[in-house]
Amino acid sequence: MNALDPREELANRLGLATTPLPHFDSPASVRERLASNDYLSDDAIASVTFLADRLAKPVLVEGPAGTGKTALARAVADAIGARLIRLQCYEGLDESKALYEWNYRKQLLRIQAGRPEGTGTEEWSHLEEDIFAEEFLLTRPLLEAISAVDPVVLLIDEVDRVELETEALLLEILSEYQVSIPELGTVKARQIPMVFLTSNNTRELSEALKRRCLYLYIGYPDVERERDIIVSRVPGITTTLAEQIAQVVRSLRLLDLKKAPSVSETLDWARTLVILGRDEIGAEETAATLHILLKYQSDIDRATKELLGRSKPIA
Repeated sequence: MNALDPREELANRLGLATTPLPHFDSPASVRERLASNDYLSDDAIASVTFLADRLAKPVLVEGPAGTGKTALARAVADAIGARLIRLQCYEGLDESKALYEWNYRKQLLRIQAGRPEGTGTEEWSHLEEDIFAEEFLLTRPLLEAISAVDPVVLLIDEVDRVELETEALLLEILSEYQVSIPELGTVKARQIPMVFLTSNNTRELSEALKRRCLYLYIGYPDVERERDIIVSRVPGITTTLAEQIAQVVRSLRLLDLKKAPSVSETLDWARTLVILGRDEIGAEETAATLHILLKYQSDIDRATKELLGRSKPIA
C-alpha cells in the first residue's frame, strides 16, 4: 500500500471532502511569486516555504529583529491569495486572547430571556446547553484560523515572548490543526492553513514545539540581496546609491553595537537619502543621518569614530 501524500493524509484526518491542491509548484515558483509581492527571498526561504506547503507543516522562522520574518508571512498570504490572521504574542498571553472566550454578556442576556415572568423557568441543563453554543463563542486568532473556510495564512508572531504554559496551547493546532473546546468538542480545520511562527531568540523554545515545525533562519542579507531589496522597495533610488547604502550598513553590522541596523531601518535610511536628493553617500551625509539607522547614542558615537574618518564618498 502506497503512503499517502502528507496533504492528503491531513485532509483525511480533518475529514475534508477533497485534498486541497498545493499553492506552489517549485522553490523557483515561490521566489517568483514572492518577488511579485515585493519580497525578495533567497534559496533557503524559497525551499522551506515550498516544503511547508507540500508537507503541510508549520514553519518556525528565527533570526534578528527586522530581517523580514513577519514580512515573509504577509508576502506568502498575498502570493497565494489567502487571508492573513496574526496572533501577536506577548508575556501574559492566555487562552482567552489566543484561542477563544465566551461572550458572557450575551450569555447573561440569554439566561434572563429564558426566565420570563409568569411562565416559569427553563431547566438549567437545557439552558446551559443553549448558552454554550457557537453563537456565544468569541473566536480569537488561533480558532479563527482553524474555523475559517477561506484560504488562511496563520502568523504566530514573536512566539518566544510567551511563557512555556501558553506555548503548550499551540501544540494541538500545530500537530493536528484542531482545537478542543470542552463545551463544544473538537473543532477541526476546514482547510489546510499555512502557518508561520516567528522568534527573535529571546528564550529557548521547547523541543515539542520545534519538533512540529520546519526550521528557517533569516539573518541579515548579504550586500547584493540588500541592494536589490532597496532598489525594489525605494522608488526613485539609483542602483549605485543602493549599493553604497548596503555596503555602509554591512560595515555597521560588523561593529560591536547595542543594536545593529535592521533591513527596515536600511529602507528608512534609503528613503531619507532620496528625499534629501542625495546621489551618493559621503561622510557628511552619513554622519547627519546616522540616527535613522542607529537608535543608541553610544552606537552613533562608535560608528562616527570608526567608519566616518574620511571625506570621500563611501563606496
